Amino acid sequence: MIRTLTYAEALNEAQVQCLEADENVYVIGLGAPDPKGIFGTTIGLREKFGSDRVFDMPISENAVTGMAIGSAITGMRPVLSHQRIDFAIAAMEQIVNQAAKWYFMFAGQSSVPIVIRMIIGRGWGQGPQHSQSLQAMFAHVPGLKVVMPATAHDAKGLLIASIEDNNPVIFIEHRWLYGLNSLVPQEKYSEPLGRCKVIREGTDITIVSLSYMTIESLRAADMLEDSGVSTEIVDIRTVSPLDWDTIFESVSKTGRLLVADTGTMSFGVSGEIIAKCVENLYGKLKSSPNRISLPDLPSPTSSSLAKTYFPRAVDIAELALSSFGRNLDKKWWKLEEGVRLDIPNTNFTGPF
Repeated sequence: MIRTLTYAEALNEAQVQCLEADENVYVIGLGAPDPKGIFGTTIGLREKFGSDRVFDMPISENAVTGMAIGSAITGMRPVLSHQRIDFAIAAMEQIVNQAAKWYFMFAGQSSVPIVIRMIIGRGWGQGPQHSQSLQAMFAHVPGLKVVMPATAHDAKGLLIASIEDNNPVIFIEHRWLYGLNSLVPQEKYSEPLGRCKVIREGTDITIVSLSYMTIESLRAADMLEDSGVSTEIVDIRTVSPLDWDTIFESVSKTGRLLVADTGTMSFGVSGEIIAKCVENLYGKLKSSPNRISLPDLPSPTSSSLAKTYFPRAVDIAELALSSFGRNLDKKWWKLEEGVRLDIPNTNFTGPF
């Protein structure tokens, strides 16, 4: 049976089904048993599975991550949430030096089947230490898989696949996605890691996007269609390993490329995608590739600074049209007047 679920509900259901299917799965994280349940993603899990399988953690990120890695090495399958990706920085030694390298160092005879959930996104003036998008940092480390679903359907399927994977997965969720919904099958299913998805077909330009920027890209595609431009959108879903075949096929078809990333501009995912496409598809490109992401500055706390810091659909559409030597119709910009870019969708509530 297929129903409509929010992104948060889909993640919750994925954990329920994995906890039911495998007694070695357990959930640990900041606020996991809290009434708000990490934006609703862990609500009811402790009541259903008990405090020995779903529990909170002290604010000792490196120590707790090391404990979870140790349990994974001995056969458990922890789903660890640091909530903010910023907090996981305190556990980088365990993630980068231990979890990522274990399978390689022991010649495939021992692995670390751990999922580490991290939240990105801005809002409520949380500023530089609570709003970073550090996927490029984790994707740069061999041995780590980095997953960033944009829809509820993919959130459930990719989380299940991540929990069932025998090696460490960094599972990154944008908090502006939690209240958005899509059709989700009730049964337990998985989506393959390392596979992009073409979520909108087009012929004139390819937008490669990830996480919340996929939602903004879909809105931008409607604006571009109004301007007579047919847009194909490739949702990355998994940053590492990256599905180059799907990206190359789409860019070969359209001849134009724009990459929309939630991270900062320099040394990021967008730059890597453009570099690979130029290296492999140079003769098929009709114009220079473009990328849109955050400026190389810390995330602002002030709403007035946020106005020019966070890209949105109109910015994506304007940059895409520049490949054709055109500008976006002013009517779209007028619709955006007065919109505050640091306030999440009204579906988002909670103390975090």
